[in-house]
Amino acid sequence: MSAWLALLAAGLFEIAWAFGLKYSDGLTRFWPTAATLVAIALSFGLMAVALKSLPFGTAYAVWTGIGATGSILVGMLIYSEPADPVRVLCLTLIVAGMVGLKLNSPV
Repeated sequence: MSAWLALLAAGLFEIAWAFGLKYSDGLTRFWPTAATLVAIALSFGLMAVALKSLPFGTAYAVWTGIGATGSILVGMLIYSEPADPVRVLCLTLIVAGMVGLKLNSPV
């Protein structure tokens, strides 16, 4: 598995565990809590794979950027959180930063 693909998957699992935390009701509901813990383990495991060959700062910034971007989108789409122009602009800047880091990465 390529490091960038592992990093993308790790970021997607970060979104999944953040979403799972919402449904776990403070980690009191068994199945949402179990799914959240699995997603956390997969996210961290895939991040560890990515860090074998990607620069630490780049990998961490992209990982958290994927999680933040995805969580914002989930909030907008599922929880009807606001999608005002300033919020969308900030989201766009996060994505632009991740793309810039990827394009400037030595790997």
